Amino acid sequence: MAASGSKKVIFAALAGNALIAVTKFGAAAYTGSSAMLSEAIHSLVDTGNQGLLLHGLKRAGRPADARHPFGYGMELYFWTFVVAILIFAVGAGVSIYEGLHKLSAPNPVENPMVNYIVLGVAMVFEAGAWWIAYKEFKVIKGRQGLVQAIRDAKDPTVVTVLFEDTAAMAGLIVAFVAIALAQLLDIPEIDALALILIGLILAVTAALLAYESKGLLIGEAASPATISEIEAAIGEQGRVLRVNEMLTMHMGPKDVLVNLSLDFEDGVGVEEVEHTVSTLEARIKQRAPEVTRVFVEAQSWLGHIRAQKPPETDT
Repeated sequence: MAASGSKKVIFAALAGNALIAVTKFGAAAYTGSSAMLSEAIHSLVDTGNQGLLLHGLKRAGRPADARHPFGYGMELYFWTFVVAILIFAVGAGVSIYEGLHKLSAPNPVENPMVNYIVLGVAMVFEAGAWWIAYKEFKVIKGRQGLVQAIRDAKDPTVVTVLFEDTAAMAGLIVAFVAIALAQLLDIPEIDALALILIGLILAVTAALLAYESKGLLIGEAASPATISEIEAAIGEQGRVLRVNEMLTMHMGPKDVLVNLSLDFEDGVGVEEVEHTVSTLEARIKQRAPEVTRVFVEAQSWLGHIRAQKPPETDT
C-alpha cells in the first residue's frame, strides 16, 4: 500500500469524524442521551487517532541517518500502537465509566428525534469513510481470506482506520437501537446500557489493534509471497549451491530487510562471487520492490552448521 493511499483513507476518516463529533456533542447536550454522549466521545477519539496516524506517516517518511541507519519506518508501528491504547483508555474507558454512572441515575432522553437524525447522518458519513478504507484494504487483501489478510497486512494505517470505522458503525447501530427501545419501553436504563456495550466494542477493537501492532513493532518477517520471489531470484543464480539461512524483517510497510547466508559452489572465485551477489541483489529488488536492503554472507553449509552450535565452555 502506497503512502498516498494510506493518507487518502486517513484524511477521509479525519474529516468525517471531526464533523460527526461536533454534531454528536451538540445532540447529546440538547437531548441528554448517554448513548449519544458515548458516540460523541468515540468520534472525538477517532479524530485524534487519525491525526496521530498522519503524524506517524510523516515521521516514518524521514530518510535514514547515522543514528537510525535503517530509517524511521517502524515509527509508524509505534504510533499505531499508541492509537490502540487511546481507543482503549479514552474511548472504551470513558464510555464504560459513563455508562455505569448513568445506570445508577438514568435520565430520560429528551427530543429523541434529534438523536435519530444525527445518528442517521453519522451513519452516512461513516459508511462513506468505511467504504474508502475497505477499497484500499482490498488492494492489500488480494485473494487472501479476511482474517489472513489482516494478519499479514504490513501497512497498519489502513487496517486501523478500517477497524475504527467498523467499530463506529457498530456503535451507531447500538446507540440507535438503544434510544429507540428506551423511548418505546420507557426504560431509560437501556440508554445507559448502550454506553457500556459501545465501550466493550471499543475495548475489543483496541485489543485487536494492539495485537497487530505488537507483531509489527517487534519485527515481522516478509510475507510468503515476498519470500517466494526472493527464493526464485536465488534459484536463477547458477553458482549458488544452497541457501543456508534467510532472515527477513519489515522495517516499514514497504521497507524489507533481507539477510542471506549462501553456500556457493566449490572453486568459484572471489570476483565471480561478487558479481553473483550484485546480480542477485538487483534481481531480488526487481522481483520484490518492497525489498530495500540485501545483505549476503558467503558461507559453506558445514561452516554454517558449526556456527549455529553453542560455544563449548570449560568445566
